[in-house]
Amino acid sequence: MTKFPAFLTLLTLALLLSCHSPQEKPAEKNNEIEVTEVETIAPKEMLRLAYQLFKEGDDEASIKLANQVLEIGRQTNNDTLIGRALTSLCRNSQRKLDTIRLAEISAELSDLAASSGNQQWLMYRAHMNAEMWRLIGNMDRAEAFYNESMRISFETGAMGMYTIDHFNKSFVSIAKGDFEEAKKLITKYYQLRQEADPAAAEDAYGLIALAYLLEQEKNYAGAHEVAVVTRRLFKEQNLFPEPPDEKPLIMVEEKVEEMLEASELEAIRSKSDSQTVASLLAKYLK
Repeated sequence: MTKFPAFLTLLTLALLLSCHSPQEKPAEKNNEIEVTEVETIAPKEMLRLAYQLFKEGDDEASIKLANQVLEIGRQTNNDTLIGRALTSLCRNSQRKLDTIRLAEISAELSDLAASSGNQQWLMYRAHMNAEMWRLIGNMDRAEAFYNESMRISFETGAMGMYTIDHFNKSFVSIAKGDFEEAKKLITKYYQLRQEADPAAAEDAYGLIALAYLLEQEKNYAGAHEVAVVTRRLFKEQNLFPEPPDEKPLIMVEEKVEEMLEASELEAIRSKSDSQTVASLLAKYLK
């Protein structure tokens, strides 16, 4: 959930460092600059930029950056760069639901975990497979991969992944009709977020799951309210939801448009301006 200003900072740094070719004309499109000149940025920053491009829908540029980092990792025998680049490429396979490519990269992550002795690559493999199968709609398979990811993340102390997978797995519970379990997972997600960072009380990302939960419970007015606030906060906080996460939000928005009158939609929208993450959680989860 990288913010856009950081993205601009990376581009500015890339342009400043490219002074070895002063006569080069500026590229007409930002993406050309991102790919051709970003080689002057450290691989870690390249991966962050690849993630930002992925969230903005530019998979071609994102994949090119990840492949550049993968090559650097292989040339320098850097397991961390190899693993993070492969994980980035797993994420890119989601947009087109390319399960064949995901399986190929997953095998490479398994090999890397075996050769390095680092279980985190199996964790990322499980997490990315869970995301893919959730997108496809195979919730049993998604749940199994989320359980694997959460087990490894908890055992290895990777609390960031452990936390986000509570949010992710809540969608599976909702899709299966286990609303009470979904409420527990969303509540636990926010608890873990605030334990790690008190400022996370206004984390808008988790509201996607809440909106989906309310829609599935047929509380269309509540679902619309949460969806409207989610979109407003995303705009204010400059956040870009990932494909597996935005899909249920779009479904909610389409469903409430179908079920509620235009006047009711507008009335709820008008009254939602004062709502916050904390107020919505208190209203619908307590």
